[in-house]
Amino acid sequence: MADTQRDNAFHEINEEQMPVAKNKLHGWKHFAGLYAGEHVAATEFVIGATFVALGASTRDILLGLLIGNLLAMCSWWLLTAPIAVETRLSLYNYLNKIAGNSMTKLYNWANVVIFSVISAAMITVSSTAVRFVFDIPAQLNWYPNSFWFVAIVLAVGSIVVLVAMYGFSTVADFSKICAPWLFVIFIAGSFTLFPALSNHVLGTTTLSGWGDFITIGDHSIWTGFTGSGEKGIGLLEVIGFAWAANSITHFGLIDMAIFRFAKKKSYGLFSGVGMFFGHYIAWISAGIMGAGAAVLLKTTITSLDPGDVAYHALGLTGFVIIIIAGWTTANANLYRAGLAAQSIFVNHSRERTTAVVGVVTVIIACFPFVFSQMLPLLTYAGLLVVPVGGIVFAEHTLFPKLGLTRYWAKYQKLSRSVPAIATWALALTFGFGLNALDVMSFYYLFIPTWIFSIIVYTLLAKKYGADKDYTKEVAAEVLEQQQIVAFQTDQAIDDKPFIHDKSGISKLLNAVSVISLLIITGFACQVMFFSESMHIYDVNKAQFELYCFIFTITYFGSAYMSLRRQKSLNN
Repeated sequence: MADTQRDNAFHEINEEQMPVAKNKLHGWKHFAGLYAGEHVAATEFVIGATFVALGASTRDILLGLLIGNLLAMCSWWLLTAPIAVETRLSLYNYLNKIAGNSMTKLYNWANVVIFSVISAAMITVSSTAVRFVFDIPAQLNWYPNSFWFVAIVLAVGSIVVLVAMYGFSTVADFSKICAPWLFVIFIAGSFTLFPALSNHVLGTTTLSGWGDFITIGDHSIWTGFTGSGEKGIGLLEVIGFAWAANSITHFGLIDMAIFRFAKKKSYGLFSGVGMFFGHYIAWISAGIMGAGAAVLLKTTITSLDPGDVAYHALGLTGFVIIIIAGWTTANANLYRAGLAAQSIFVNHSRERTTAVVGVVTVIIACFPFVFSQMLPLLTYAGLLVVPVGGIVFAEHTLFPKLGLTRYWAKYQKLSRSVPAIATWALALTFGFGLNALDVMSFYYLFIPTWIFSIIVYTLLAKKYGADKDYTKEVAAEVLEQQQIVAFQTDQAIDDKPFIHDKSGISKLLNAVSVISLLIITGFACQVMFFSESMHIYDVNKAQFELYCFIFTITYFGSAYMSLRRQKSLNN
């Protein structure tokens, strides 16, 4: 009878509100594919070009991005993944246990806005490719100046919303297909424009060594000076931005929503796939493409939108990469926004809340300012949520070591946690106050703000009762978690084991996918290394654009068919 009552109680709880069941966990390939797909994305065209416009030097880009992205990867590995795996909860649900409904809803609303705007930016970037096909003017103002551009945004955005509605597995599967191709295409795009840059700087289309690359970078890409001739950003700023760009998801712990599905804490290291393929190689490649397109068009990089850059680097495939790269990032962020909204409206499914948030997101995407302000948007969004990450880190990691009790606010049955709300407010005042006083580079503000929130929350929580004896409540919490595991185990009895497709047809399809990427790489190398003159370069580039498009279609066709066959075996 007790088991029946227990099961009925858990049946009434939305699955997203409980710890992830063991049978729902994913292996490392899911996380490698998800992070590669999300971070080798349309933003890379914007950010890669921004580093050029901000006047970073070649040395600072190569070294600074390496260090900054290594720090970001370690942040996911050492901060986010351990808490996510130990609790199997999203940040939204963990926060509800320690801060009460009031702060949780406020915080979730903040995340709905942040991730909706980021998703909107990606939809806008994808639409710049489609507008190019229909000869719609570049959208460089904060508002749209073409009805047809708005129509394109609505069409592109609708597809993003539909994909995001179907949850983590669909987003991950979509990313796994796109990730290898995106990586190849970003490199190929830089290869196809580098001879033009070389001819512009050195008077020859071929390189004699690494020294020529540095010379071209210093004189035509990352010159160390802005377009107005002022000294550009330095090494510390490059490191800081690479680290801070995703502080909202690692220091801010938003990606607990992703890593709660991980079998091991060490899977946090697979964020490095996105960091080094996306935020290192792709940012560098995007800078090269932007500078190369500007040379070909005899204009400045700030006058080009991502559609311009991608088309002149890749031809028709440029349209495809802008659309696909925008989708992969928009999907993951819209999934996060929908999850935050579902935590507010707990009586509605995540699919429904994602659909509603998606409609608002698509409307925002009609305004091009959202992608043109990506650098400050990402940095300030991180500063907004990092204090909450500090609160959760303190409660989960430090409290047991300091003799304080996790979930003390829940045990006191508080609807709102004064220490949590006060800490967030004080930390925001502290962080944005440092920014107003210009004490340090705003790229690094998330670090002292995070530390400040940990200290303040720990002191306030102790004052409000975190150090009291909650032996009975802790025992009840442990029992409830055991009951949830038992319930989920019962629910998983009918689950079928995963079947790997080892058929000859699928092996052939996978081989076709790999060969397609190798052929694209081969034609890109021909442009880069075997264009002895501008005439030969033009011939090689035209040949590359043709075959790149053909084998892009071949790749997606074979990869999708292989995925469908694998899915059909496990349905």
